[in-house]
Amino acid sequence: MNTNIIRLIVIILAAVLTGCNSADKKLTEEMKANLARFKEVTLTTDLSWLTSQEREITGLLIDAAAIMDDIFWMEAYGDKEELLAQVKNEYAREYMKIHYGPWDRLNNNLPFIPEFGEKFRGAQFYPEDMTIKEFEEWNDPDKSSLYTIVRRNNEGRLVSVPYSEAFQEQHSKAAGLMLKAAGLAEDPGLKKYLTMRADALLTNNYQPSDFAWMEMKQSNIDFVVGPIENYEDQLFGYKAAHEAFVLVKDPVWSAQLEKFNAMLPALQAGLPVDTAYKAEKPGIDADMNVYDAIYYAGDCNAGSKTIAINLPNDPEIHLAVGSRKLQLKNSMKAKFDNILMPIASMLIDDSQRQHITFDAFFENTTFHEVSHGMGVKNTINGNGPVREALKEQYSALEEAKADIMGLYLVTKLYEMGEITSGVVMNNYVTFFAGIFRSSRFGAASAHGKANMLSLKYFADNGAFVYQDNGYYKVNLEEMKKAVESLVGKILKVQGDGDYDAAKSWVEGDGVMTESLRRDLDRVNAAGIPVDIVFKQGREVLGL
Repeated sequence: MNTNIIRLIVIILAAVLTGCNSADKKLTEEMKANLARFKEVTLTTDLSWLTSQEREITGLLIDAAAIMDDIFWMEAYGDKEELLAQVKNEYAREYMKIHYGPWDRLNNNLPFIPEFGEKFRGAQFYPEDMTIKEFEEWNDPDKSSLYTIVRRNNEGRLVSVPYSEAFQEQHSKAAGLMLKAAGLAEDPGLKKYLTMRADALLTNNYQPSDFAWMEMKQSNIDFVVGPIENYEDQLFGYKAAHEAFVLVKDPVWSAQLEKFNAMLPALQAGLPVDTAYKAEKPGIDADMNVYDAIYYAGDCNAGSKTIAINLPNDPEIHLAVGSRKLQLKNSMKAKFDNILMPIASMLIDDSQRQHITFDAFFENTTFHEVSHGMGVKNTINGNGPVREALKEQYSALEEAKADIMGLYLVTKLYEMGEITSGVVMNNYVTFFAGIFRSSRFGAASAHGKANMLSLKYFADNGAFVYQDNGYYKVNLEEMKKAVESLVGKILKVQGDGDYDAAKSWVEGDGVMTESLRRDLDRVNAAGIPVDIVFKQGREVLGL
């Protein structure tokens, strides 16, 4: 071979290798910077007061939860191992584990590795080649079920596949672990729930186990498991994604919340909206308890981390017996200390920073969850459940409702003398600072959209002032008025089942404004974590 040709080949190969190395180095730097945006928190708590059987149950439930994690990977992306195998950069792989795929959940689901392209709004719940028109014209009674996945049969036609069939192997294994834990359980409520929830995984009938979970009030251990929330389905908002929490009760903090349940019907009746939009009566056969989380899996662990739970989502259960509100104190405190307080120091005027307290953050979060069980679950004009009427716009508007109604309820409880631990200004300033924390979840997140929508409404109604020095101040009386009117506006859209109004409102106001982007850029430049990630599992807990 000609010497010059050999030299040319060597030069080309060297250039290719240099280019590859350069691209990999750039990706490594980007992924390291992305990973640094998440603060690692060790999920642990004191388990010494649990019985030996309860500790053994805890380990079994963690094993079952890990199976929900595997299923959520399938729902969110597809084959996890295939994805991780084809991405050689170790830092990119770690970042994918946070987001359950190559799309950044806290950056509008944009791909952080461009080769993967745009994320399908229906995730893996529907065929990617399915059109909305095709789905709407398809005559199938189970197509909008929370617990079916849509596939094509051999003839190319759409078919509904029950989760119990689509994930038969995983559900069977998880059910076996849960039945083993039920056999060890001394608490009758926990034993009944685990037995019935295992059956739900095998039969696709979840409501009986949801009722059993509602009755489980005395157990020191709690386990939320199965297909639950519908955030991942951004095409229609119909399909529930798999997740799990393993929780240990905090009896001292739980006791402080006991009195509020009986007040819910009166608080519902006093909502600032016409009678038709508050005629439903929330059930009071429910409870509010405080827990330390010791394991997250699946949907609740993807991107931003859940710090409180209000379940079940079933409107029939809400009307019959209410819902349970579980506050995850250790996760909540980690976000408050590592994220909210540093943000407040950057954006809230010094004269109001003393009003940002963990107690206020805890109360706001608690009554956010309470508010999910209040308002209106079924449209007042025969358009069916609000969730179905508002389709993919439901989640963002429901989160906005819970945010704002929660603050409204806290205000009323102060006026009634039922909350006396601080002053209501604490809740308002803490809530306002929290908008900037949650807005960092991005407009692809229902919580992010909700916060942006609320911030726009507050701006339009003079609820705060942005000063020349770059700090915000809350106008308490104007913000109180804005909270009250916003509660009424949301409940009317929900009660009317007005999809067009919801879509116009969320898409118009639930977006990142230039001023908000500017402030969040300042926060990001300061290196404040955007969220937390967990070091968790049996080894961490000594199990």
